[in-house]
Amino acid sequence: MQQLQVNLTVQVPDDYVLVNKIEFEQLQKEKLSGTYWTMKDLEIRTNKKHEWIKTNILYPSKFRKVLDVKKGGFVYYPEVTGEKWSFHAIKMAQFLDDNFYSIFGGR
Repeated sequence: MQQLQVNLTVQVPDDYVLVNKIEFEQLQKEKLSGTYWTMKDLEIRTNKKHEWIKTNILYPSKFRKVLDVKKGGFVYYPEVTGEKWSFHAIKMAQFLDDNFYSIFGGR
Protein backbone atom coordinates (compact mmCIF):
# COMPACT_ATOMS: atom_id res chain seq x y z
CA MET A 1 0.00 0.00 0.00
CA GLN A 2 1.26 3.43 -0.87
CA GLN A 3 1.08 6.33 1.54
CA LEU A 4 0.90 10.01 0.86
CA GLN A 5 1.93 12.59 3.42
CA VAL A 6 0.06 15.88 3.19
CA ASN A 7 0.59 19.16 5.00
CA LEU A 8 -2.78 20.90 5.18
CA THR A 9 -3.70 24.34 6.47
CA VAL A 10 -7.29 25.01 7.53
CA GLN A 11 -8.50 28.54 8.12
CA VAL A 12 -10.52 28.92 11.32
CA PRO A 13 -12.74 32.01 11.33
CA ASP A 14 -11.94 34.56 14.03
CA ASP A 15 -15.29 34.04 15.73
CA TYR A 16 -14.61 30.28 16.27
CA VAL A 17 -12.47 28.56 18.86
CA LEU A 18 -11.21 25.00 18.78
CA VAL A 19 -11.43 23.14 22.09
CA ASN A 20 -10.90 19.48 22.90
CA LYS A 21 -13.88 17.31 23.79
CA ILE A 22 -13.11 17.10 27.52
CA GLU A 23 -12.85 20.87 27.81
CA PHE A 24 -16.08 21.30 25.82
CA GLU A 25 -17.94 18.89 28.13
CA GLN A 26 -16.63 20.76 31.16
CA LEU A 27 -17.81 24.06 29.68
CA GLN A 28 -21.25 22.54 29.08
CA LYS A 29 -21.41 21.35 32.68
CA GLU A 30 -20.34 24.76 33.97
CA LYS A 31 -23.09 26.35 31.89
CA LEU A 32 -25.61 24.46 34.05
CA SER A 33 -23.80 25.20 37.32
CA GLY A 34 -26.09 26.98 39.76
CA THR A 35 -29.04 26.55 37.40
CA TYR A 36 -32.40 25.12 38.37
CA TRP A 37 -34.91 23.91 35.82
CA THR A 38 -38.64 24.38 35.90
CA MET A 39 -41.04 21.70 34.67
CA LYS A 40 -41.16 23.58 31.35
CA ASP A 41 -37.35 23.33 31.08
CA LEU A 42 -37.57 19.59 31.73
CA GLU A 43 -40.28 19.24 29.07
CA ILE A 44 -37.98 20.92 26.57
CA ARG A 45 -34.99 18.76 27.57
CA THR A 46 -36.90 15.47 27.34
CA ASN A 47 -39.26 16.46 24.52
CA LYS A 48 -42.10 15.07 26.65
CA LYS A 49 -45.11 16.71 28.31
CA HIS A 50 -45.30 17.11 32.08
CA GLU A 51 -47.92 14.34 32.44
CA TRP A 52 -45.55 11.83 30.82
CA ILE A 53 -42.60 13.08 32.88
CA LYS A 54 -44.55 12.67 36.11
CA THR A 55 -45.85 9.21 35.20
CA ASN A 56 -42.58 7.82 33.85
CA ILE A 57 -39.85 9.64 35.77
CA LEU A 58 -40.97 11.58 38.82
CA TYR A 59 -43.58 9.39 40.51
CA PRO A 60 -42.33 5.80 40.07
CA SER A 61 -40.87 4.83 43.46
CA LYS A 62 -37.66 3.45 41.92
CA PHE A 63 -36.83 6.98 40.72
CA ARG A 64 -38.53 9.07 43.40
CA LYS A 65 -36.38 7.57 46.16
CA VAL A 66 -33.35 8.94 44.29
CA LEU A 67 -34.86 12.21 43.04
CA ASP A 68 -36.88 13.58 45.97
CA VAL A 69 -35.04 16.32 47.88
CA LYS A 70 -36.60 15.00 51.10
CA LYS A 71 -34.69 11.76 50.50
CA GLY A 72 -31.41 13.49 49.66
CA GLY A 73 -32.16 13.96 45.97
CA PHE A 74 -32.20 16.98 43.70
CA VAL A 75 -35.86 17.44 42.76
CA TYR A 76 -38.27 19.56 44.76
CA TYR A 77 -41.71 17.96 44.67
CA PRO A 78 -44.47 20.55 45.21
CA GLU A 79 -46.29 20.04 48.48
CA VAL A 80 -49.33 22.24 47.90
CA THR A 81 -51.32 23.36 44.89
CA GLY A 82 -49.65 26.26 43.11
CA GLU A 83 -46.08 25.41 44.14
CA LYS A 84 -43.60 24.87 41.32
CA TRP A 85 -41.35 21.93 40.61
CA SER A 86 -37.63 22.62 40.85
CA PHE A 87 -34.82 20.50 39.39
CA HIS A 88 -31.08 20.90 40.03
CA ALA A 89 -30.05 21.17 36.38
CA ILE A 90 -26.65 19.41 36.42
CA LYS A 91 -27.84 16.51 38.56
CA MET A 92 -31.10 16.09 36.64
CA ALA A 93 -29.28 16.13 33.31
CA GLN A 94 -26.88 13.46 34.59
CA PHE A 95 -29.79 11.39 35.96
CA LEU A 96 -31.53 11.49 32.58
CA ASP A 97 -28.34 10.39 30.81
CA ASP A 98 -27.58 7.64 33.32
CA ASN A 99 -31.13 6.27 33.33
CA PHE A 100 -32.10 6.66 29.68
CA TYR A 101 -32.71 2.94 29.18
CA SER A 102 -34.70 2.54 32.40
CA ILE A 103 -36.85 5.56 31.56
CA PHE A 104 -37.49 4.96 27.88
CA GLY A 105 -37.03 1.26 27.33
CA GLY A 106 -36.59 -0.99 30.31
CA ARG A 107 -39.73 -0.66 32.37
